Amino acid sequence: MSEQLTLYLYKNSPYCEKIELALAEANVPYKAYQIDIWNKPEWFATNVNPVSGKVPVVTYGGPNVDPDDPSPLSAKVAESNVILEFLADVYPDSGLLPKDPVLRAKVRFFVNAATKHLEEPCYAFVQWREPYDNALKGIEFIQGLLEEDGDFAVGDHYTIADASISPLLARLKIVIETDIGKFPVGMGYKLGEELKGPKYAKFMKYVQRILERPSLKKTHDEESAIAFFKTIFTERAQ
Repeated sequence: MSEQLTLYLYKNSPYCEKIELALAEANVPYKAYQIDIWNKPEWFATNVNPVSGKVPVVTYGGPNVDPDDPSPLSAKVAESNVILEFLADVYPDSGLLPKDPVLRAKVRFFVNAATKHLEEPCYAFVQWREPYDNALKGIEFIQGLLEEDGDFAVGDHYTIADASISPLLARLKIVIETDIGKFPVGMGYKLGEELKGPKYAKFMKYVQRILERPSLKKTHDEESAIAFFKTIFTERAQ
C-alpha cells in the first residue's frame, strides 16, 4: 500500500499547477486541499508550512488523516521545483525523471533555466516591472535547449522539465491572446505577434504540443485563470 500524499494548493497558482501536472502524469492517487491564500487558516502556517506559509506543500507518509488536521508524523515538502523532484524520486516508475544520469542532469538544468530565464522575466513583464525584451531572450534560451523534432523538453518522455514550464506557457497564451496584464494596452498582443515569426517557431511548436497535453487540459482552467488575472491586473501602465 502506498504512503498517503496530500497536496495543499491554491487553484490559480501556476506553482501549484506544476505539482498537479506531475501527479496527473504519474497517475498518483492523492488528496487535494484548497488553501485560501488571502485568508490562510492558522493551522496551515503552524503545522504544514511554518517556514514561509506558502503553497504548494505536500505531506507524505504518516497516518491517513483529514487534510485540515495534518499529522506531525508526515513529511512536509514545500517549494514547487523541490516537490517536483521529490515526486520523481518517490515514484521512480513514473518517468518524471529519466533513469539515465545525463538525461536527469539535463532535466534539472532545464527546470532551473525555465525558472531563471523564462518564468522570472515573463512575470516581470506581466506585472510591468520590465518590458518583454528579457522574456524574448528567455524564450530564445529555452528554445536552444529543445530538440528539433522532440515532443518533450528532454528526451522522449514527459518529465518534471515539462511540468515545470507548462503552467507558465498556459498563462503566456492568455497574455498574448487577451492582452491582460499591467503593461500598456496592446503590449500583450504585440508580444504575440513577435512569437508568430520564424525565429521562435521551434519554441511555439513545443508550446502547442504542451497545451494539447491531456494532463494540462485536466488541471488548467483557462477561464478561471483569466478571471483571476482580471482581478489582480486592474490598473494599466500608460
